[in-house]
Amino acid sequence: MSMNLQKLSVCLILMLALAGLVLVSCGQDEKPAPAATGPVVDSVASADGVMIQYEVRGEGEPMLVFVHGWSCDMSYWKNQVDVFDDANRVVTVDLGGHGGSGTGREDWTMPAFGADVAAVVNKLGPDRVVLIGHSMAGAVNMEAAKLLDGKVIGLVGVDTYHEFGTGESPELMAEFVGPFRTDFAAAMDGFVRGMFVESSDTALVNWVAADMSAAPPEVAVSALENYFNCNALEALKKTVVPIVAINADLWPTDLEANQASAASFELKLMPGVGHFVMQENPAEFNRLLRETVDKLTGESGAAVDNE
Repeated sequence: MSMNLQKLSVCLILMLALAGLVLVSCGQDEKPAPAATGPVVDSVASADGVMIQYEVRGEGEPMLVFVHGWSCDMSYWKNQVDVFDDANRVVTVDLGGHGGSGTGREDWTMPAFGADVAAVVNKLGPDRVVLIGHSMAGAVNMEAAKLLDGKVIGLVGVDTYHEFGTGESPELMAEFVGPFRTDFAAAMDGFVRGMFVESSDTALVNWVAADMSAAPPEVAVSALENYFNCNALEALKKTVVPIVAINADLWPTDLEANQASAASFELKLMPGVGHFVMQENPAEFNRLLRETVDKLTGESGAAVDNE
């Protein structure tokens, strides 16, 4: 092949390649491939400067904020985040002293934890929020709602809000907290196992017991004492949004008294499971939570797909 023919061949090949690139580019403009979306992890300073880690997925309002319970972290909502982010922006939070969030407080109170949640919500700037809290986070979210200037359209308690009271006596608190001061890991292990039922999955029980037993004792004991001291009846005076409890039947919920105390209180029971209802029967919990969110918004949300 002559030199001129070789040059011509090379030019033709380059022209064809460029044309192919143009066609591919045009095709992508017409039909863009869906972008892969994953969780975004970020942090924000709480009111006292403690850094609070949170994770965001999905889009849509109301924004659903999942808050873990005592000595847990955001991973306890692993069976919910991928289900609800199809229709809503889903946020999970590590409260101060838990998970990936910072430490440095002298006193781990419910108002301080509430400020953690409020700091995350305010940074993300939604118009409507549903706060979902497991166990201790029921009290935390009541505190957060006070700080969020009408953004909260409902509180969903997860095996909490069994009875709104004024706090426990110093004698009962000292009796309960004493073992945690003496041998935190052993006391926590026994306490956690008592929150499950006989039919609970053994692997789940062992994982929760080990995880919570590894919590920082100084944070856990302080938070426990402050939780015992909560005056829920006083907090209810500033809580005008609907409250829904998705509770196990392991401990009774005083529905009549709660409805008399709260502006709006509804109970959804999950029989046959222990305290960690969202992990023990995630399909049923997710169904009840979607039903609850739809009712709070007055809209028809996406169907729950638990696959």
